[in-house]
Amino acid sequence: MPVEIARKVGGRAVSSRKLKKIALKVLELMEQGQAELSIALVGNAEIRRLNAKFRKKDYPTDVLSFPAGDELPPGDLLGDVVISVQKAAEQAKQRGRTLNEEIVTLLIHGIVHLLGYDHERSAKEAKIMARLEKKIYRAL
Repeated sequence: MPVEIARKVGGRAVSSRKLKKIALKVLELMEQGQAELSIALVGNAEIRRLNAKFRKKDYPTDVLSFPAGDELPPGDLLGDVVISVQKAAEQAKQRGRTLNEEIVTLLIHGIVHLLGYDHERSAKEAKIMARLEKKIYRAL
């Protein structure tokens, strides 16, 4: 199966089936329809631990991406996207969005990172990445 979802946080505010369908559509839009993707829905404590371990930033973040490799032949593992449902809920409230809208935004952001885009490299890269994310969101 191209998309697998693991839940490490309680509650069913986010539909796994819907999230999987959206992830598949995003992969198709990015011409990665055969790539495999893993999504983990976690709480703030877990994402904080991962952020500290892999990015040396000891605070909970909203989304982390862990690419599987640099060059992807079609059908290979793209990587993992880890989303903090707690952080997403906080941000959704602040931004006047639903939790599902925020989760979809974070999923898109995570997948775009897995494809090699990085807003932290430069202002130019940040603009490119933001435009691409908006284009994907509108296409959904």
